[in-house]
Amino acid sequence: MRYYTLRHNETAHVACSKDGKKAYILRAYMTMNVMLLKGHDGTIPPLSEEVDLEDPDVRILSPMPHPRQDVICLGINYRDHAKEAKEFDPGAFSKEMEDPIFFSKRVNYSQGTGSVIPAHADICDSLDYETELGVIIGKEACNVKAEDALEYIFGYTIVNDVSARNLQTRHKQWYFGKSLDGFTPMGPCIVSRDEFDGIPKLDLKTYVNGELRQSSNTGNLITDIPRIIEVLSSGMTLEPGTVIATGTPSGVGMGMDPPTFLNKGDEVICEIEGIGRLVNTVQ
Repeated sequence: MRYYTLRHNETAHVACSKDGKKAYILRAYMTMNVMLLKGHDGTIPPLSEEVDLEDPDVRILSPMPHPRQDVICLGINYRDHAKEAKEFDPGAFSKEMEDPIFFSKRVNYSQGTGSVIPAHADICDSLDYETELGVIIGKEACNVKAEDALEYIFGYTIVNDVSARNLQTRHKQWYFGKSLDGFTPMGPCIVSRDEFDGIPKLDLKTYVNGELRQSSNTGNLITDIPRIIEVLSSGMTLEPGTVIATGTPSGVGMGMDPPTFLNKGDEVICEIEGIGRLVNTVQ
């Protein structure tokens, strides 16, 4: 099942869809966070209102417009990205050990596909993109073993971990440079875990103005998803609705020669196999 937050008749609704074309409004839940707390059995309630996702009067929002907590992120979680990041700034991006690097990303509001990414040109001169597989936790996870991690996952989405590289490197920590308003586009939907065979290994791509920049597979994660959940939940309870962004591969703007960052008017397409496309334009 695919789960959406969409705007229809001037009101935001949670909806589900089997095919990504027609969706059914789930009126029992005011928000996606409420649905995740209460749980959903994957069925379409009788007499549910049907909407066409391609109808111009239907706007697809981020599936999680207001995450309950900061998004948890993995840094330097693909080996090829570790190499390009270290070459860009060894002091800010050195990773000498195999233990995962965690940081958080403040999200006042997550915008969906078709929305803009603010350039914040007054303070950011190096706007960058990062396509990442997002993991959505579906039930309270505490002291979870890696072999049991799958049952705590509700589903998967696409996260663009937009970054201001100058702020990220200047402050010697990543929180501020990752957390400016509009720096967490997400979507277009959450695909439930049962749509995939085990922990998914999905092709991941990024296009900027039609040019392929990133191309990898989520099977290349240094710290895989079960291990991420095991480590995090060993001392921190993960609540339903927790969003984990699992890291990005090589091909980001700072890794190009010369570094090539986003400008106003640029279109960024983040694509993950089996989930869809997250499309945003810098403004």
